[in-house]
Amino acid sequence: MSSVRPLDGITVVSLEQAVAAPFATRQLADLGARVIKIERPGGGDFARRYDTAVHGHSSYFVWLNRSKESLSLDVKDERGRAVLDQLLADADVFVSNLAPGAAARLGLSPEELTAAHPRLIPCTVSGYGTSGPWADRKAYDLLVQCQTGLVSLTGTSGEPARAGVSVADIAAGMYAYSGVLTALFTRATTGVVRPVEVSLFEALAEWLGQPAYYTAHTGTQPPRLGTQHPTIAPYGAYTAADGKEVLFSIQNEREWAALCTEFLEDPALTEDPRFATSSDRVEHREELNALVAARFARSGAEEIIAALDRIGVACAGVNSVAEFLAHPVLTGRDRWREVGVPGASVRALLPPVDLAGTSARMDPVPAPGEHTADILGELGHSADSVEALRADGVV
Repeated sequence: MSSVRPLDGITVVSLEQAVAAPFATRQLADLGARVIKIERPGGGDFARRYDTAVHGHSSYFVWLNRSKESLSLDVKDERGRAVLDQLLADADVFVSNLAPGAAARLGLSPEELTAAHPRLIPCTVSGYGTSGPWADRKAYDLLVQCQTGLVSLTGTSGEPARAGVSVADIAAGMYAYSGVLTALFTRATTGVVRPVEVSLFEALAEWLGQPAYYTAHTGTQPPRLGTQHPTIAPYGAYTAADGKEVLFSIQNEREWAALCTEFLEDPALTEDPRFATSSDRVEHREELNALVAARFARSGAEEIIAALDRIGVACAGVNSVAEFLAHPVLTGRDRWREVGVPGASVRALLPPVDLAGTSARMDPVPAPGEHTADILGELGHSADSVEALRADGVV
């Protein structure tokens, strides 16, 4: 493996908090970028206190902030702002996800940043965009899940539900990450600097594309069906004789014929007009589910999975998180690494994208302000100067 990573030599300064922006910058750090995370003196990123699950540290923070340097800095103080300007003078990217209007009040709008630092790529992550009727509204993940209609699609017929992970934050972080990579490529190939903007709402809106098209053209949104698929059948989880659930999916007519003949053991079903097409099967879902449930009741989960595997039908047990952590794919593909956290270490998954010939950066999660003295020293501040700033609460 080469010790050189794709973003070696790229410096990212991030005025970030919570999930979306830290997820974007962690992925830049995975690729070798130097990420300097600016945190509030005295407490740091509030995501540090979301929980204490990982050796006393927040599970969110540990997930999102490995391989970064933590700089305590009050950017509202003129001395702290001077330090930020020093950092930005040599940085390639500035990422922020501040409260609505905060960046402009600090003189950190994209226009001001690119005027002062022509090579700097600003990346702004907001709730509903920096313009438009909702620019001043706060947005958190579950609020955006509600606003985009995702919650109305998730859950059972009796009750809607939030997605089990922070999908709006993750979507925004992914688009910010890819946007920054695109902007770096554009700058490298054309010399043009293009600021990047991503909102949680518009990122998740893109993910709502299929139900949006379906609803717009049918007049009815897909129903909430728990683990059943709203527009494909059979596609969902069914209970085996041993009480365990197995999910399987029929994607085409070849698989449907194999399911009828070799699993349901009733070839005549392939000629049944109730089940002739995917749309027919959705329309007659309850009758079809009864046939599948009867077959599941005759076998245990492992036997069912083996039988479906034999005929080429995709299937899976419905795992708990603990079962996921022990998944044979993660072990068999050597996806776990040890990553340091203050006072301990934890297992962490490698990034999902493998770049041939390179290894992902998997450095420790920083303590609050851990790198403050070193970074200020690089900028020419003496030890006495750093202590003075610390005494005044600037760092």
